[in-house]
Amino acid sequence: MELWADRLARAAAQGREHEVLALLEAGALPNVPNCFGRTPIQVMMMGNAKVAKLLLLYGAEPNCEDPATLSRPVHDAAREGFLDTLVVLHQAGARLDVRDAWGHLPIDLALEQGHHDVVSYLLAAQNDSQGSGPASIASAQAPPDHP
Repeated sequence: MELWADRLARAAAQGREHEVLALLEAGALPNVPNCFGRTPIQVMMMGNAKVAKLLLLYGAEPNCEDPATLSRPVHDAAREGFLDTLVVLHQAGARLDVRDAWGHLPIDLALEQGHHDVVSYLLAAQNDSQGSGPASIASAQAPPDHP
């Protein structure tokens, strides 16, 4: 299975949706680390929300942290400005209130990089005082899916 872990991580990192799906359907496990100790969701192409959805559908852990930086996939998506991926992660249960090794929340990283759409989403998620949860925030804030 270790070889499969490397193949799945590489396919996810390169955003190859069809290969990711084929490997998952063939039995590759989404939470097994590759030879560098990272899981596919940690190394996936952040700009490809479809890869994120596939990994999560097959059981990838959205809250896995990097052992060195303590960052999670939501930190990466927020820092790089990938709102679609951030929404997918959040809908799957990714926590938005966890700090990385430098004390940054995902919203801090989005602010530093000027990703205003991501900041707006994260603020809405923080201010969700009616208990409507991630799904309603996502539908209100996320851009439409593009085929």
